[in-house]
Amino acid sequence: MTNPARFVITPAATIGARLRDALPVERLEGTGFPGRWVGGVAMVLGPLLMLTGALLRARFHFFYPDQLAAYERQPILMAAAYALFAAGSLLLWPAVAVVAARIAARSVGWGLWGGCLVMFGLFARVFHAGVDHLAFQLVRSQGVEAATEAVTAGYGAFHIFSALNLAIVLGWIVLALGAWRTRVLGPVRAIALGLTAALPLGVLKGTTPLSLVALAGLCAALVPLGLSLLCEAPRPNGAAVLRWVPLILVMLGLTVLLGQAG
Repeated sequence: MTNPARFVITPAATIGARLRDALPVERLEGTGFPGRWVGGVAMVLGPLLMLTGALLRARFHFFYPDQLAAYERQPILMAAAYALFAAGSLLLWPAVAVVAARIAARSVGWGLWGGCLVMFGLFARVFHAGVDHLAFQLVRSQGVEAATEAVTAGYGAFHIFSALNLAIVLGWIVLALGAWRTRVLGPVRAIALGLTAALPLGVLKGTTPLSLVALAGLCAALVPLGLSLLCEAPRPNGAAVLRWVPLILVMLGLTVLLGQAG
């Protein structure tokens, strides 16, 4: 007697096998979640996007009244600078996850605490980016004076993310120490990673010389590591890359369109 379940399971299994063949995904055992491809790309792009955003706004004074005034004069430039910086901050979480997993493979405590503190700090930076965006929209709709008054009135107001300010600073130091102790990074690049702790934090913070030093250190620490991850074997074949790249681009386009639709 024929088992009726066979006719239900086989097509699904066939479709799944075809998808795995067409869009192969590397196992995560080597680096842990989210894997070396996502982590490697994030290590390269995240620091470089942040540094580019910081350089674009470097000519304006770093405190918020000057940043709002700069947006009134150069809205496209400032919007691009803040968007690139925020995008780079967002991309750092997969990069940090992979670094923390590599540290934890040799020392669980350093990897756990370094990774958690940095990621909590990145959440706070994304919150700050949202406030920055709202303040710039106030400049557009109400004018720079009204926007400055609004930001001044609420600048010291309590919010839950202010509790993460220490994590923004301390996390990079712990992660750098863990990377050095476990030899995930050499001493020079570990020091460079620790310099990220000097990056100014808070709402509508522009670029200072210390910002550029911190971001240059972040690039020096993570970009070479990301490139080395991406160059490791095994590598996907050309056909798989040609299938994955258009799919990712389409998905990114859809997320932008859906996001704008509200």
